[in-house]
Formats: sequence, structure tokens, C-alpha cells
Amino acid sequence: MITAPSAAAQASHGAKANPGPRALGLIEMSNGKARLIPIAILIDGQYFDANAYKASPVPMALWGDTVYEGVRTGVSQGLFTVKSVLEKPETHQWIGEGTWLPASEIRPKSARKESPVPRGLNDDEGPPVLRHEGPAKPKAPDATPAAPTPPSPPAPSQPAPPSTPPPAAQPPVDETKPTAPTSVPEPDKDAPTLKRGIPAPRPPEPLTGTPVGEAKRGSSAKPAATAQTQVFPAISADDGPEPRPYSYSMKQEEEQQYRKKMLAMAADEVRGRARLLAGQTIQASEPAKNPGSRKLAATKPPLPDFEDVQLRVFDLNSSNEPVLILSAKAHLSQNPKEKETSGPQYIVTLVVRQDANADFHKVFSNVTDTSHLDVIPRMELIDAVDADGDGRGELLFRQVSDTGTAFVVYRVIGNQLYALFQGTLSE
Repeated sequence: MITAPSAAAQASHGAKANPGPRALGLIEMSNGKARLIPIAILIDGQYFDANAYKASPVPMALWGDTVYEGVRTGVSQGLFTVKSVLEKPETHQWIGEGTWLPASEIRPKSARKESPVPRGLNDDEGPPVLRHEGPAKPKAPDATPAAPTPPSPPAPSQPAPPSTPPPAAQPPVDETKPTAPTSVPEPDKDAPTLKRGIPAPRPPEPLTGTPVGEAKRGSSAKPAATAQTQVFPAISADDGPEPRPYSYSMKQEEEQQYRKKMLAMAADEVRGRARLLAGQTIQASEPAKNPGSRKLAATKPPLPDFEDVQLRVFDLNSSNEPVLILSAKAHLSQNPKEKETSGPQYIVTLVVRQDANADFHKVFSNVTDTSHLDVIPRMELIDAVDADGDGRGELLFRQVSDTGTAFVVYRVIGNQLYALFQGTLSE
């Protein structure tokens, strides 16, 4: 069980959080098919592991017909409805499978059925025309039938044709009788309240999993390897604020300035990690007094070479004070004149807040290397999401180590990060 931060931290956040239930998950979209990984569930202001909460045997976050709204940077992407579940046997990680309805196919809530328009009201017949009386129309024949003329007897050589029986009388069709409406199945009253609503009707998609309540154990539940897999958060709640965008608008020149400052700060973090590793190596290999070792430890490492640089900028609380997250990989070349690099690969994640005076404040720094992932996991930013339902954004990270992965939800308060939820590492 993970509890929320102190009351002072809550007060600084301003808005009142949703007491729940409110579930947070991660949608993985591949080849048009989606699946859901449960992360956390908020109940009465406390966070629980959604993978284990009320798992009897299926956790509450994956109960049948539970609807999740996928969001990317606060913008709705569509609705995911849980239809079946799978469990990884080695880690007991639950995964939900179901139907995905894109946001473009969802009828807006404000849409109403248009009132019928009388026939001919909107027909464009042009300007009015004064009609004159034309030639006299032929009169209709008199309704009084004339006296019938007695038929002449048939010729002896021609037999009389057989009489054709009249057709059976058809019952009159009542065109005013209304058509019976198609019955719509009512939602299950015992379904969980982790719903935003019932999505629009859609033809069912074939499911590869087993129905809820008959969870399949022993299945690996691993998706097919594709290069187009997309991940974004998803929220399931019966009520709460509507999603709002957390993106921060900036010009290209401003983005380049942010990138330059963030890389300079990240370089300092990487050099600090390199000095720490160098000091540990020297102490382990040369414990005796050696002036040369002290000189080596005091040498300033060269500028790192960065690759796979990703910069995300958010406005989490509508204050126009951006929160910047930079993630990158780096190498330190032993000889600045040589382009080839040696040594470990560093992985840095840096969170910085800019105040109203345009000053940068380091909020969080995580620097590790490929040789020490078992001690310091690397942090992968997923997105900004409203985890507690107060209308403001939190940061969702994936924590990756040699022993497994876990999810962490952080809230930015001042110049610090507060962990609202810390998941358990699982393979």
C-alpha cells in the first residue's frame, strides 16, 4: 500500500483530489489492437497496486466491461473496454484485453438528437410565381355508370372462356403503426464503478484471451514484436474532471534554448557520476597512498557525447511555468581528440522547473550506467497524466532495472518530486 504525501504537500497542490475509485493503467497499442497493463488504483485517497487489489482471482481494475479512457499528454485518444484477462505465470502480472474505440468514433456528450423538420420546409423552390389559370382540364368521368348493354351471345364455334377467380382480398396496411424499437441491453448493475461511460455500439472484435472469471494461467501473454507499438496512460473513473492538455506551447527558438540548457545540466550530472565511479575504482584498486591517484581523481572528465536525446515540456498546473524532462544516453571519451568512446554507457533522466523569472531549478536527477542497473534503475518517462483526479498533471515513469520493471507516479511540488505511488519490480 502506498499512501499520499503529507497534508502540507496536499495543500500546496491546491485542488481537491478525487477520493476514488480511480484506476490508472497503461495501454499498449500495436497494429490497431490494444491491451491494458494495470498500474495503480486510488481508493479513499490511498493508492494500491492495481495488479493485486481485490484479485479474487481477477483484480478489480480488470473486471469485465470496465472502461478506460486513453490519454496522451492530457488529450483523449479513445476508450478501451476490458473483455478478457491474461496472467503471466512467472511474474503474476495481469494484462487486460478488449475492444478499442478511437476518439474520432465517439459521439460527443453534447450531441443531441435533432428535432424532425417538416417535409418541404427546407426545400428550395425558388422565388414565388403567380400562377394563371390554364386551359380547362378534362372533367373526370361521371361516377354514375351507364346502363349496361346486354352482351351478345357467343358464336357456336367459340367456347366461352373459363372464368378467373378474383384475387384474395389483402388486409389493409396500417402505415401509421410505429415500428417496434430495438431493445438495448441494460448495463450490469453489479459492474464496478470504474467507468466513465458506456462506449457507442460497435461490432465485437475477436478476442484471443479467455473471458473474465476464467483467467488463463500459464500463458506468457507477450505481444508480437512490432516496431510500431505505442504506449500511453489510461484512466478509469466514474466521475472526475475532463482531460485537458498538458503540453506547453513554445517556439522553435525557445525549444532550442531549452535543449541547450538541459544538455549542459545533464552533462554536469554525467560527469559527476563518472567522477564517483572513478573514485570508487581508484579506492578499490590502489588503497595505498599514491599522489598520482589523487591527481587522476581530480581530473575533470571531458564533455559527454549524447545520443537518443528526448525533451518533453509540460504545463502541469496551468501556471505557465514549464516542467522540462530530458532523457538521453551518453558516453565519455577518454581522449578528446579521438572520436571513439570507451567505458560504460550512461543513462540520464533530468527534471527541471522554470519559474516566473525564467530561472531553472533542478527537481530530479537520475544517472546510471549499463553496469549498475541492478543498483540504480533507469527512469523512462511515459507521459503526464491526472492520476488523482484533481485536474492537474503528474508524471508517470517506468523504472527499469536488471531484475524487472515497475511504475512510479510523481507529483511536482516546488523544486522537488514526491512519489505518490511506487510499484513493485517485476520481470
